[in-house]
Amino acid sequence: MSRSTRPVPARVRILSAILAVACVGLAIVGSVTFVVQREQAISNVDERLKTQVKSLQAVAQDPTAPAGSDGASEATDELDINQYSSIDEYLNAVVARLVPARNEASLALVDGVPRWVPSTLSGFSIEDQHELIDRAIAETEGGATKMGTIATDIGSLRYIAIPVSMPGDPRQGLYLRAIDLGAELQPVTFAMTTYIIAALVVLAAVGVVGWFVTGRLLSPIRHLRETADSISISDLSARLEPHGNDDIADLSRTVNSMLDRLEGSVDVQRQLLDDVRHELKTPITIVRGHLELMNPRDAVDVASARDIGISELDRLARLVEDIDLLAAAEADSYTMSPVDLAALTARVGELVAVIPDHTWTVEAHASGTVAGDSDRLLQAWLQLADNAAKYTPAGSPIEIGSSTRADGARLWVRDHGAGIPPAARVRIFRRFDRAHIHRTVGGSGLGLAIVDAIAKGHGGHCAVTDTPGGGATFTIHLPLSEAELPAPVRAGDVVLQREASG
Repeated sequence: MSRSTRPVPARVRILSAILAVACVGLAIVGSVTFVVQREQAISNVDERLKTQVKSLQAVAQDPTAPAGSDGASEATDELDINQYSSIDEYLNAVVARLVPARNEASLALVDGVPRWVPSTLSGFSIEDQHELIDRAIAETEGGATKMGTIATDIGSLRYIAIPVSMPGDPRQGLYLRAIDLGAELQPVTFAMTTYIIAALVVLAAVGVVGWFVTGRLLSPIRHLRETADSISISDLSARLEPHGNDDIADLSRTVNSMLDRLEGSVDVQRQLLDDVRHELKTPITIVRGHLELMNPRDAVDVASARDIGISELDRLARLVEDIDLLAAAEADSYTMSPVDLAALTARVGELVAVIPDHTWTVEAHASGTVAGDSDRLLQAWLQLADNAAKYTPAGSPIEIGSSTRADGARLWVRDHGAGIPPAARVRIFRRFDRAHIHRTVGGSGLGLAIVDAIAKGHGGHCAVTDTPGGGATFTIHLPLSEAELPAPVRAGDVVLQREASG
């Protein structure tokens, strides 16, 4: 069996994404900065080369004028062009006057042959760079000044070639000036190297800090995973501890709420199974006992055992039906819509009127609406009425009614029976529980549990109070769908409720 590959931890993926974004950002900033600075340095080199043309023209036109700027030194001796009879002598004077600056070189050629180099070599020499010389001669054959870049064994050179001619001298002169681009770009290269080192240090710092920060931020998720691993069907008590007020804390609270609901659902299912198991034992024991004691040769005994078995099976069938109703009531599968209280009250009054052995009276009709499932509310109200009919003496009156107050609506059934002891008013809404231990009335014990589940499904609850003069009043409390009711209606409903309660 192949072992599944362990997924990449979220901590690593988040940190990798952060570092990738930071690396791309630093690379873009560094690249743009390097290109801008490099172009600026090359532009400055070109300007310095172009000034050589102006400097050469200035010397030729005015021998007493100072040489050009940008690194060309001034000569101490004045030049008089009329004193020179050949271009060779003139170029010698020009080379001596326009002394190269640092990282610069100059050379004078006559008819393609190197003739003069600066006597003060403050820069570097190019008289042995034949590739550069040949290229400059070829480019200036037409008599135009040319500028270009060439890679040599001493580095990349940016150069300018200026043709020089003199009337009366048939020879062709060439003044060549070059600048070492590598040396000129060295500050830019050094700055980029420094930037790269600093960027790597920053990325390392981001990685270290991000590792601890992401670990701290993801610790609730890790705790969530550990908590989820520790939860089993037998133990649902584990909970998370939300810290702060961020999304992860909200997630922890949501998970805790989910676990609460899950634990409650499991507890309800366990209780239901225990109750059903308990309730099933009695009819099974009864049927089994009678079958074991039955004399198969005695027809009367067989008929009696058969009647008892059918009776118990009928009770089991009713129990299953009630369990199904309770499960449906707790499933929150309600079709919510506005329910008219007056119409619902009238409908219940019509249905309970056919229940025998009691006098039924509708004492109050509430106005307004509630948000709910009319069929479920009708079922719950009829269950209360049926419960009252079972547990009150035959011939006693039973009243029903509805009312509204500012805090909600009430659907009630009031009987005049033995009443419910205060100690039993909470447990009667539990499954298979009754106010009286002795079973004088048939039933599964799920009726009031179904009513309570329907009430809670509508956001309300069910309560029981004493009826003045004896008896019990069961009330379903529901929230109103309307935010506010007219004052006369509320006042009238309060009066009706007071009449209903006493």
